[in-house]
Amino acid sequence: MNGTEPARQKSLLEFQRRIGYEFNDPTLLEEALTHSSYAHERGVPFWNERLEFLGDAVLEVLISEELFRTRPDASEGQMTRERASLVREEMLSAWGHSLGLDDLLLLGTGQRGSASENMIGDAVEALIGALYLDGGLERARNFLSRRPREAAREQLDPKSRLQILCQERNGPTPYYELLQRKGPEHDPVFIVRALLDGKELARGRGTSRKAAEQAAARTALKLIEPPKKQL
Repeated sequence: MNGTEPARQKSLLEFQRRIGYEFNDPTLLEEALTHSSYAHERGVPFWNERLEFLGDAVLEVLISEELFRTRPDASEGQMTRERASLVREEMLSAWGHSLGLDDLLLLGTGQRGSASENMIGDAVEALIGALYLDGGLERARNFLSRRPREAAREQLDPKSRLQILCQERNGPTPYYELLQRKGPEHDPVFIVRALLDGKELARGRGTSRKAAEQAAARTALKLIEPPKKQL
């Protein structure tokens, strides 16, 4: 198994130094970073789905606790929406990329080199589950406190960033309306508008509806996203 190769072991040791925690039981870390496609292909008796299940619950508890302590005036509904934005697949996968999980995740031959955002996000949850089992809730909490905030958000696509920003402001989420499709079949142009609570935020155009929606979201962000602080 690749997990026993010296280069793999060196990478895992470097990863543990990077997250500030060395596993007492290294097999838990290996399990968190083993995708089912690899396990089934190699006959490995474990993969990360069970740890992902546990990590998802631990993550929800820790994020709920964080919001409860830091948002004393927030209602249950507000905290629920904020928690949902913080555990979104896009946020988890961005965090996973920043940790280098895309290079550490063991995948089957057909998946190798092309880990999906979902796989990366699931690996983050599995890692949280492994940390909880190995070091307790405090270790998982410490790991969560190290997550990148704004840096992770910058890696998200415009639509995801816009949705999270609106959720954080405790308002409705944006939706998109196709206004026009023009041009020939081989070179179409789509025009879409982004709306929030029935009001138009911005318009965008692209060679597909998805691209036009991203363009509209990008323009909307320029209008409503708070400016970055100058250093």
